[in-house]
Amino acid sequence: MSLSSSTSSQPGQSPVAGEVPAQEERASAPGRVRGPRGPAGPKPEWLKIKPPGGAAYTRLKTQLRERNLHTVCEEARCPNVEECWGGGTATLMLLGDTCTRACSFCAVKTGRQPAPLDAGEPAKTAESVELMELEYVVLTSVDRDDLPDGGAQHFADSIRAVRERCPDTLVEVLIPDFQGREEPLATLVDARPDVVAQNLETVERLTHPVRDPRAGYAQTLELLASVKRLAPDMLTKSSLMLGLGETPDEVRAAMRDLRAAGVDFLTFGQYLAPSRRHLPVEEYVTPERFDAWREEGEALGFRYVASGPLVRSSYRAGEFAIRAVFEERRAAAASSRRDS
Repeated sequence: MSLSSSTSSQPGQSPVAGEVPAQEERASAPGRVRGPRGPAGPKPEWLKIKPPGGAAYTRLKTQLRERNLHTVCEEARCPNVEECWGGGTATLMLLGDTCTRACSFCAVKTGRQPAPLDAGEPAKTAESVELMELEYVVLTSVDRDDLPDGGAQHFADSIRAVRERCPDTLVEVLIPDFQGREEPLATLVDARPDVVAQNLETVERLTHPVRDPRAGYAQTLELLASVKRLAPDMLTKSSLMLGLGETPDEVRAAMRDLRAAGVDFLTFGQYLAPSRRHLPVEEYVTPERFDAWREEGEALGFRYVASGPLVRSSYRAGEFAIRAVFEERRAAAASSRRDS
């Protein structure tokens, strides 16, 4: 399946209110904040958050430390950790802590030969899900290009372990691209996660330098389309970071490409540089502009769009929309059984 995109406007398409043509927006555009210190300047008020706390967060953190278990929510310093943990959602990391790729936006440590896989990790993952009483879990990982299957079987084993121990928990997987190979993807899809996600991360023009050279815009789109070919009823999801210098028309093109690949759910969030060594923030997109992107995404036909400065690819608000889809399916199946 060939998927392409264009940065030009479609016939009859008008700019969102408050925007100026793409060729002019670099100099000045409503909905963008620029400052004297570098391209974007200091963080605006809407990106300042308080440290996580609360009884549920403290209890779970203590229990996890006692068992030497860790979550991406903590290690990535996610701004939504308290909300998610208090509501029965968390993101767990598989395949170790060392990535074989080196994307310019990511702070995960990298290496050519990461440590061997932990054979007990699927069971530990299921234990974490049970311990945290999760209603919804996101299983993600580093890239492991050193493994013959990219870690697909390990993902599948972890999904099945969670299913066995916590049968009512919905399982989303945020996966590597498996270097574009369909066989590892089929291994993972066969384990029947509820949602398969792979992040496009940015618009086509900025894919490199933002992502590692081994990743690719078309490769991600093809993987997401392949999920639908392998399992047409499986839900798919992707995410875009804003603030890297993309233009509105480029964002629209990326959204159209994701819809062409059959993607059901989309999230937008603000890119924040993990350190001075990473790509700088070109702009801080305002909450109002994020709201406008949500409206555009919904108009394009995504089942749900989570869009906001602090939204991350695994975001609890999206869980409600995903749960609604499964409830609708269960109701339809029950109705069909009654009618037969």
